[in-house]
Amino acid sequence: MKVRTMRWVDRWLGVPLCAALTAHRWVIGRWRRPPEKVKRIILVKLAEQGSTVLAYAAICRAIELVGRENVFFLVFEENCFILELLGLVGRLNIVTIPTYGVTALAKGLFAAIGRMRREKIDAAVDLEFFARSSAALCYLSGASRRVGFHAWDGGGPYRGDLMTHRLSYNPHLHTSETFALQVESLNVPPGQLPAMDVSMPWAQRMAPQVQFTQQQVEEVRAILQREAGRQALSRLVLLNPNCSDLLPLRMWPLDRYVELARLLLARYPQLHLALTGAPGEEAAASRLVAQVGCERCFSLAGKTTLGQLIALYSLAEVLVTNDSGPAHFAALTPVEVVTLFGPETPRLFAARTERNHVLWSALPCSPCVSAYNNRNSACPDNLCMKDITVRQVFDQVCAILDRRAHNPEGLTRTGEASPRSDTDSQY
Repeated sequence: MKVRTMRWVDRWLGVPLCAALTAHRWVIGRWRRPPEKVKRIILVKLAEQGSTVLAYAAICRAIELVGRENVFFLVFEENCFILELLGLVGRLNIVTIPTYGVTALAKGLFAAIGRMRREKIDAAVDLEFFARSSAALCYLSGASRRVGFHAWDGGGPYRGDLMTHRLSYNPHLHTSETFALQVESLNVPPGQLPAMDVSMPWAQRMAPQVQFTQQQVEEVRAILQREAGRQALSRLVLLNPNCSDLLPLRMWPLDRYVELARLLLARYPQLHLALTGAPGEEAAASRLVAQVGCERCFSLAGKTTLGQLIALYSLAEVLVTNDSGPAHFAALTPVEVVTLFGPETPRLFAARTERNHVLWSALPCSPCVSAYNNRNSACPDNLCMKDITVRQVFDQVCAILDRRAHNPEGLTRTGEASPRSDTDSQY
């Protein structure tokens, strides 16, 4: 199911559903007293696997509170892979909802609600900010403690009054800290909220690098060699010119990826350059490769699974990508990432890693999407992305490649990241 369809459903069906459930809560469920101690927690983050990486610290905190076997996660079926890769939540504790059709979605929703009730979940944390569907699912889970953002005096889209722990969304906190704050609010009396006088040094935890087996690495090497048409690739740079249909405004113009590729290949005679993407983007990636017109440039779009794609990052030196899931997946590997931001701000959504190098023009109209407008924008022309020049990106990639040429592992002897250039991310 397309993101636009899910947004339409969330708005036009979600609003009356949340209103009806709010009435139900006021009539029947308002006076239900929660147990003194939280025993089982479910985190609800249906979409965007990149955001799941940002929830790492929050998941760790939930595990500290109730134990790994008592932490559950509700997610769309196609987004559970990253959870499995992180290995924090047991596979049997991941509740999934299919989205490949309206009937499957409806059945999956009812099945998920039934599963949550059978598991006797007593705390549900809504990590979707202001989505109506996630708020309704938290209420229908049967959890006596429900954490989520409340519109208060118009501070966000309406989604009823379904939370027991009602928070105000803070647009000045990084998303990873926001997720952490939501979990920590379970320890705060509901009557005190939205005020929170808590210290969360643990919220700065970053997901560790994923370790791949030798077999997994060799499988990816074989794909590389097959698509490149040669046995050995000395240096590899990846370009991800795509972003999900969740927010097409995040796309950097495709002709600039072509120009960037040509400049890099001309500057570094030993460099190989691969374009990545989903299976549906295979044809578009092939056209870009043809425009580049160099035998050292090839496409891997649709040629790898998500797991193989992340293993591929561990074999590359640099990934250039729009602000999207791959920037966060790459944070789980040693690759250095150049992330191009436009309609959203890196202060809230940048990948949490020392290896993330952010380019953002910060135009007066940017960021134009936020949790308050359900990440919709009236902008007809993403000038914020077009304002990022090919020269800026080229210079940043060259700085990384030149540094790594002197220090191939990108690490000092102590294992710390090498010093970053002045243009590196500070977020």
